[in-house]
Amino acid sequence: MQGFIQILSKKAILITYKRKKIKIMIEELKSKFERVMIIDDNFTDLYISSRIIIKNNFGKKVLEYSSGKEALKYLQDHQENIALLPEVIFIDIYMPLMSGFEFLEEYNKLSPTLKRYCKAFIISSTIDDFDIVRSSIDQNVVFFQVKPITKEFLKLINAH
Repeated sequence: MQGFIQILSKKAILITYKRKKIKIMIEELKSKFERVMIIDDNFTDLYISSRIIIKNNFGKKVLEYSSGKEALKYLQDHQENIALLPEVIFIDIYMPLMSGFEFLEEYNKLSPTLKRYCKAFIISSTIDDFDIVRSSIDQNVVFFQVKPITKEFLKLINAH
């Protein structure tokens, strides 16, 4: 009888362990952020970045914009509705019509609530030291990252 109880006890422990492991796996599958915005005029970079964000469960929904003006309009239209705002914004520097820096100048005029909620990151292929310094001193930019967005970079953001 005692051997039977030990077997049942071991099975109960194993079942509990498996349940905890499944819960951890489910938590890992949940997206870190509800919405992530990417602003990049290069459609290939836009597509690849979006796929990396989704594949790595970084964002549940990706808002893709090839124009800073279009992205800014979205933010202006929804700045009082936090549920529709992206928590993370990735911005390319060099774009026609409105550069990433021009976008940030206009972004700075948006509501304080929006700027506290949305965290902006510059994503660029530039190697110009001036652009890197300019990005790093902008009060609205959390970090500068050389393209492309990587799994490691997303993990770094998750850690904060």
